[in-house]
Formats: sequence, structure tokens, C-alpha cells
Amino acid sequence: MNEQQLRTTQRTTDKNRPVSVIGLGPMGRAMTRTLLAAGHTVTVWNRTPGRAADVVAEGATLAATPVEAVEASDLVILSLTDYQAMYDILDGATASLAGRTLVNLSSDTPDRTREAATWAAGHDAVFLTGGVMVPAPMVGTEASHIYYSGDGEALAHHRAVLALLGAPRYLGEDAGLAQMMYQAQLAVFLGTLSSLMHATAMLGTAGMKAEEALPELLGFTDAIGAIVRAGEKAPGAALDAGEHPGDLSTITMMGATADHIVETSTSLGLDLALPLAVQSHYRHAIENGHGGDNWTRIIDGIRARH
Repeated sequence: MNEQQLRTTQRTTDKNRPVSVIGLGPMGRAMTRTLLAAGHTVTVWNRTPGRAADVVAEGATLAATPVEAVEASDLVILSLTDYQAMYDILDGATASLAGRTLVNLSSDTPDRTREAATWAAGHDAVFLTGGVMVPAPMVGTEASHIYYSGDGEALAHHRAVLALLGAPRYLGEDAGLAQMMYQAQLAVFLGTLSSLMHATAMLGTAGMKAEEALPELLGFTDAIGAIVRAGEKAPGAALDAGEHPGDLSTITMMGATADHIVETSTSLGLDLALPLAVQSHYRHAIENGHGGDNWTRIIDGIRARH
């Protein structure tokens, strides 16, 4: 068999490879539909069987038990509320895990994902942690990407299948890394969402409707990346070097702005949790004598509280 025939055989094998999906929330259903559309045989299981109706109508097979779902495929994808749900569901299926690859795309802490990798290894299963960085409607699109960590050989073996869900970005053997990146990205995301709602509430006190305010605020949100990159060819390089040049902005200047936001929010009767948290970062840096440094110096106080 020549190289071209080998590649053709591999593509055929990948396309026909059965996959099991456990957990049929919006994300699990989106992944199931994507795999079905690519021609895979997909077996599904969910604690509430009714959630499987739509994907079963589209061609998925509903397993009667978690054991049946696990045994249907060598590749088992989990899309659950948290990692405890994995233990709850698979507790009675551990004898069937040997030799299979578990890809857990649920959210939890890095430490719990490392514990899960040890648990899986104890049952002779291979474990991959994943963090899906798009909402369910975007799964399987060109915009979708998924961070993975854990067994690199397992990712390579199943890459063609997993790539259907989103471009795989492998971070390393440490099973906690993908979850760490996922939580880090969501820290930015959730912080931004809270800021948007705080700003919308602020403008609302002046009679501006959200329909007017959000387009302006979102336009500024889109520009933040360019603002952070300004003046630095490699974002983060100065941080890694412990350098915080204050030629473009200083802690004192940004801290004054943080003070004004707190004062304005107080006068408007808004919740102060978010602005006070931001203000504390700048005050901590000023108290430690870094008023002339760049705003990035606030990371010292954040690290110190870790």
C-alpha cells in the first residue's frame, strides 16, 4: 500500500470511527450533530433521556446505560456540568473504561482535572482534558477552537475526529493546562461581561437605553486588544522580563480613573463590587511605590494574593 492509499484509508477509518457523547446539554447536542454530519456513528447518553430526542431523530443511537455508551466506542466525549458528574455517571462503568480514550470537555478546576486523569489511568483509560472556547452554535465552525492537554499520543490518534468540533490547540502533557487556559480565558470573558453591564447601568441612569449604549461600549471592547498591543511588538514580553515602563500610561493615572469610576458609581447608587476591586489593584501598586510604572504593574498585587 503506497502513501496515498494509506492516507485514504486513514480518512475512511476516521470518518467511520464510532464516537460516544455523554451529556446532552446545548454543547453536547451541538457536538453530536457535528459528528453526525461528518458521517460518524454516534452513541449518546444523558441523565435526562428526553434531551436525546432531537439528536436521535437526526441519527444518533441512544444508549440505555452509561456502560452501553462507553462500550459503543473507543472515543468517549464528556460534556457535563462539572467533573463530579463524570464520576457519578461512570462509577458503574469503570470496568468498561480500559483501553478507551476519555475526552472531558466539561468545566472545572485544573486540580480536579489532574485528579480525573489519575482516576482514569487507574482504570486503564487514556484521558484528555479539553476547553471549548466557543458557544454551542459555533461548534464545528471555522471559528471554533478547543484547548487540550494530557496524553499527546491520544490527541494525535483522534485528532481528525476531534478537529471536527474545533481546531485542536495542544498545551502539553499536564492534564490541568487546558482547564487553566479555559478558566483564564473565561476570567477575561466574565470580567468583560460584568464591565459591560456595569457601564450599561451607569449610562442608563442618564436616560440612555441599552440599545444605544451597548453598540458604543462593544466598539470600545473590540479596540482593547489593539490598545494593549500598542507600543509592544510582543505582548507579554515586558511582563516576563519584569519591566513596566510608564511612558504611555502610569499606575497613578489609571488609578485616578479607577477612583473616578468608584465615585461616579457611588453617586449613582450602583453596586460597587467591580469598581472597588479594580480600584484596589491600583491602590495596592501605589502603596508599594509603583505609581510611575505602567498599569501592568498591578499584576504584582494579583500574584501576591494568589
